[in-house]
Amino acid sequence: MRRSTFLRTLAALSATGALPFSAWAAADIKTMIPANPGGGWDATGRALGKALQEAGVASSVSYDNKGGASGTIGLAQFVNSSKRDPNAIIMTGATMVGGIIASKQASQLQAATPLVRLMSEYQVFVLPTSSPFKTMKDVVEQMKKDPGSVKWGGGSRGTTEHIAAVMIAREAGVDPTKVNYVAFRGGGEAVSSILGGNVTVGGSGYTEFGEYIKAGKMRAIAVTSDTRLKGIDAPTLKEQGLNVVIGNWRGVHGAPDITPDQRKALIDGIVKATKTRAWQQAVEQNGWTPALLTGDEFGKFVEDEFASLRATMAKAGMI
Repeated sequence: MRRSTFLRTLAALSATGALPFSAWAAADIKTMIPANPGGGWDATGRALGKALQEAGVASSVSYDNKGGASGTIGLAQFVNSSKRDPNAIIMTGATMVGGIIASKQASQLQAATPLVRLMSEYQVFVLPTSSPFKTMKDVVEQMKKDPGSVKWGGGSRGTTEHIAAVMIAREAGVDPTKVNYVAFRGGGEAVSSILGGNVTVGGSGYTEFGEYIKAGKMRAIAVTSDTRLKGIDAPTLKEQGLNVVIGNWRGVHGAPDITPDQRKALIDGIVKATKTRAWQQAVEQNGWTPALLTGDEFGKFVEDEFASLRATMAKAGMI
């Protein structure tokens, strides 16, 4: 068979979902990262891409960063341009769900195909080491005196760090609508603003702040987990009298309208990738908590997340 004929045959089989997994693995995997470079979504997407290649699932992986509006800009582009593409994936997570709720827009996430929840990551709040404040108590006391004087920096509105900041205010007896939250399009922008003293306190996953904490440029003052996190020398908010626990999950969705066989191939490939050394190293280095959930179970989890986050945000006065 001539090479050109062979390639056309492969393309036809792929379009019908008839390709075996090994043939699908030879394709380029196109990853939409709905955030600017340097943040948690970016780190997760690129770590997954490396693991997919190490696992032999993909011969190559390309990335498209499209930041803004808690990932919903990238989501809209993905849903509209990737229909029935069995090799297209998008990174998703609690931040995206929160952004959809906060913006009161229709959820395009329902059009994408739920594949795998990869892990969860709690938030860490940091101060630049040059800050006159040393603890979360210092930050809260200042917020009680003058809520607007404390600038909370983080991702787009509706992210878990935004929700956590509003919950902290509510727990401290401060009107949550008075929280001065400064939203950034990506982790890189947030880091620069924190180090430059343009915001009072920053919030995000350890992925964004880890190297700066280790280098002594940032001081971790609180984590949003129920118990202390391994490798992070910071107390929980609960330890500091603030009953706030909130985490961020990250997962992967496929394109709209792919076939059941194509969906299964993607799920199997991603699960295989999570067993590689590359992925395990990323999990350890970034302080992620594995939370594998696949297929319809993951889809049901996302539906429940919409209800849960909507209730949390309503209680915090965000919607």
